[in-house]
Amino acid sequence: MLNDLVAVILAGGEGRRLSPLTRDRAKPAVPFAGQYRIIDFSLSNCLNSHIRKIIVLTQYKSSSASRHLAAGWSIFNPELGEFIYEIPPQMRVGEKWYQGTADAIYQNLYSLELIKPKYILILAGDHVYKMNYSRMLDFHKQKDAALTISAITVNKKEASGFGVIEVDRDQRVVGFQEKPDRPRAIPGQPDRAYASMGVYIFTFDLLKTLLEKDAADPGSSHDFGKDIIPALYPRERVYAYPFGRDKQTRDASYWRDVGTIDAFWEANISLAGVDPDFNLYDADWPIRTYQAQTPPAKFVFANEKEKRVGRALDSLVCNGVIISGGLAQDSVLSPGVRINSFARIEQSILMHRVEIGRHCRIRRTIIDKEVRVPPGTEIGYDPEKDRRRFTVSPGGVVVVPKGTTDF
Repeated sequence: MLNDLVAVILAGGEGRRLSPLTRDRAKPAVPFAGQYRIIDFSLSNCLNSHIRKIIVLTQYKSSSASRHLAAGWSIFNPELGEFIYEIPPQMRVGEKWYQGTADAIYQNLYSLELIKPKYILILAGDHVYKMNYSRMLDFHKQKDAALTISAITVNKKEASGFGVIEVDRDQRVVGFQEKPDRPRAIPGQPDRAYASMGVYIFTFDLLKTLLEKDAADPGSSHDFGKDIIPALYPRERVYAYPFGRDKQTRDASYWRDVGTIDAFWEANISLAGVDPDFNLYDADWPIRTYQAQTPPAKFVFANEKEKRVGRALDSLVCNGVIISGGLAQDSVLSPGVRINSFARIEQSILMHRVEIGRHCRIRRTIIDKEVRVPPGTEIGYDPEKDRRRFTVSPGGVVVVPKGTTDF
């Protein structure tokens, strides 16, 4: 266990671009890949990196995340110095909710000072990736850095949507631009740029000083990317840690911000393919989550003559799923889903306990938890009709929210 480091996961994001999936839950609590929540990936990275001192900062519609953490992540032993604490806004330093990423940490300095860590690892709870944070900490120590920023390599044409890090040949940060029109390239790679992943390691004493100064600045937006980093790199040793530098596995460079409906849908559906870029089946890097006590998946009816065959092709199928004479293809079926006879599901995500009636046709659709789709319903075939009833993304993905009864 890394005894001198505490991980702080920012899990209070509202996730407006992912609405209506975030109507009743924060973005980190949105189900992903059938049985997981998005936050499970950052938490599993911590566990696999031997980090067992974790604070999760929640805020927006946190009850779903709170229940998930209590059910699936109460695995740490306080007697051994391990813990996972969920901390909602305490209003300890004022009467405001978190005003930005830096302010979220500032408002919880009291809790951090009780632990007395030497290093603080700050993570976003809403990205999908694998990363050994202990190697980033080794890099931070080797460079004698005040701050280390994990940087992903992106196409320069796509870098304008990120905080872009400019480095010298020793990886020291010499410039930082928040969503620039003209991103600076990586030395020796004119078509590539470093983008900040929102993963930081600070030396705690310095971070405390920085946050106290920032909190006293009325002109600050209290954000790491907009305020803390631009003020820090010109006078302190700030370095960029290249994400995926070890490349021990093919998905070592995989990182997704599933912050829009189209990005969320694509990331999920790609996992159901024959050879996806992200490997959920890596025994050396298990992804942990809460799993209810559910029976095995079942596929019933094999009447080829009546075309009543329970099948799932190129799909993720979780425990408790029953495919009763229907077909799921290129889809993700969460625990407890039931697909009844003659129904056809294609390129869709069905969340927990969704039931699809007979003769339904569902295509390029996300259906949130516990929705019962009446027999004969078609979704994903008539864009104008879908827009009158549901949310439709710019890419044409239909979203049926929780509680929907009007089809």
